[in-house]
Amino acid sequence: MTGFEPALPPRALPPLGELVASAAVVRLPLTVRFRGVLEREALLVRGPAGWGEFAPFLEYGDAESSRWLASAIEAAWEGFPAPVRESVPVNATVPAVPAARVPEVLAKYGPVTAVKVKVAERGQSLADDVARVAAVREALPDAALRVDANAAWSVDEAVEALTALAPFELEYAEQPADGIEGLAAVRSRLAAAGTPVRIAADESVRKAEDPLRVARAGAADLIIVKAAPLGGVRRALAIVSEAGLPAVVSSALDTSVGLAAGVALAAALPELPHACGLGTGALFAHDVVRPPLVPSGGCLPVGPVFAGDVAPDPELLAEHAAPPERRAWWLDRLRRCYQVLGYGVLAGS
Repeated sequence: MTGFEPALPPRALPPLGELVASAAVVRLPLTVRFRGVLEREALLVRGPAGWGEFAPFLEYGDAESSRWLASAIEAAWEGFPAPVRESVPVNATVPAVPAARVPEVLAKYGPVTAVKVKVAERGQSLADDVARVAAVREALPDAALRVDANAAWSVDEAVEALTALAPFELEYAEQPADGIEGLAAVRSRLAAAGTPVRIAADESVRKAEDPLRVARAGAADLIIVKAAPLGGVRRALAIVSEAGLPAVVSSALDTSVGLAAGVALAAALPELPHACGLGTGALFAHDVVRPPLVPSGGCLPVGPVFAGDVAPDPELLAEHAAPPERRAWWLDRLRRCYQVLGYGVLAGS
């Protein structure tokens, strides 16, 4: 599988007018700054199978964003493949907050067995990262501990940082450097130095034209998969199958509607060896689903996703509706991405 392939057969796709008519655009506040923002905007669509979420980050171009639209259409018009498990273990996510705020962030998640810590934040130092990771390890001495650099380090910086962080017994480091070549270089140099940190590929999978190249290049020990950026649950399942590497399902700072697709993906994987990064609903001050899809006892239940219970509350949609100019912006983006996929021609709209 190479390049982008739509998640649905073209003749099964809904007309553009149906998407626009069902669309609700929301703006939700976060409890902490994440990816540099304190609010998250999303466009939600409703179809015969339920709700889907279209929320590519604002800086993404139309070609990349069209994958997120394919995922939303899959969720709302086709539904998800059958699950093979009843619950999904999740990790807590600690943004690039000062070390003193770590206990506050962790408290939102309740009991967890794994924690992902954001590192390499612009304007911060390696000392800040070490202090944050140390605070997590102190709070949860037995938890599986991951770090995520979002490709912000150079190869040299990644090797230096992961050497400094390795004593905290990291489960893995997520995308410590940019590109497949960067990951491979970091992985090779850590191995040569005897530094026991495994490498996970995220951006090198979800932002790549060929998401399988990272596996062929031997650049990672495991892959991070996210339903929306990969074009939907079914396409993500195919990528995991072909990659032949352990997979960790993660979110893209989704509302509960978007998280439902991540839960469906994790629930359908034949093997799920690691806790998933699907607990990010805890970072929202408000959501559109009542009750929101947040972890309890370190897990998310699968049942509500397939029972249709993860659906927006009309009152919450109205309360958190984005301003008119933002709704217009998102609808225009929807139309452009629809055309990128060729849906307008193929579906007769």
